[in-house]
Amino acid sequence: MKTEASTTTSIPTVKGGGVAYLKRQWSLYVMIVVPMAFFIIFRYIPMAGVMVAFKDYNIFKGIWASPWVGFAVFKEIFAMPEFYKALRNTLLLNVLGLLTFPVPIILALLLNELRVQWYKKISQTLMYLPHFISWVIVGGMAIELLSTNNGSINHMLMAIGASPIPFLEKPALWIATYVGAGVWRNAGWGMILYLAALTGINKELYEAAEVDGATRMRKIWHITLPGIKPTIVVLFILQIGNMANISFEQPYVLKNSYVMDYAQVISTYVYSVGIQSARFALATAVGLFQSVVGLILLLSAEFISRKINNQGIF
Repeated sequence: MKTEASTTTSIPTVKGGGVAYLKRQWSLYVMIVVPMAFFIIFRYIPMAGVMVAFKDYNIFKGIWASPWVGFAVFKEIFAMPEFYKALRNTLLLNVLGLLTFPVPIILALLLNELRVQWYKKISQTLMYLPHFISWVIVGGMAIELLSTNNGSINHMLMAIGASPIPFLEKPALWIATYVGAGVWRNAGWGMILYLAALTGINKELYEAAEVDGATRMRKIWHITLPGIKPTIVVLFILQIGNMANISFEQPYVLKNSYVMDYAQVISTYVYSVGIQSARFALATAVGLFQSVVGLILLLSAEFISRKINNQGIF
């Protein structure tokens, strides 16, 4: 009579106990000390500064000696019409940026289908390089190209008898320029992430699909996209979590007096009202508000993703 094999999996034990294990693997723990120290010193310890948002902060008294005021700073912020305008502009620009989320995916799919390797490498490099260009330089390029009076594009339009286009003066055109500049600079970075995810797809799946007579589009739809779906979900959730946050450099270098009603976002609002006016409690309160809203959006996107696709980042 045959006996059934045990289905339990034995867990290997560490010979010599934990001390012997640490002696053998000490280099791994030493390597992690620096990044852990970085996060503790520059991420966790500065969180104590959040108290400034609940105090009548005086730079000469310091954080601890300044008197508590509770939520008075938040009440002052929520009573400012300019804050709601900055919040509206932040959400508007981020939502429009979210609509361009598929662009890096499309670029990665197109590059993945190229068969000429040297052309593929050159294209990948050219699309990735703008990510390393400072927003100050990108803003200068946009002004040189799109300025109504001195821009190269409007010079060409006037040379053929057409009227100049106020790319940087009309709100709708400025918003389109803002979003387009963001896509041009950042799409290459996202493309690299998706190309890295594509390398993890089993090549045998493509070979089997080709034997079955699948077209290129069928292979993309049924193999490539499902293969990078976890990466897409993670990046999408992270972008949702950043809806209330916006960089300072891009709106600051592209804004002008004609479009201030749409160019004033939370980051530039904090700079002008909080930092330049030395109202540090106000700037801290706005930053805390952004963080709380971002956390709520992140957790909401994670919950919805778990319910729909059973995938998330946690």
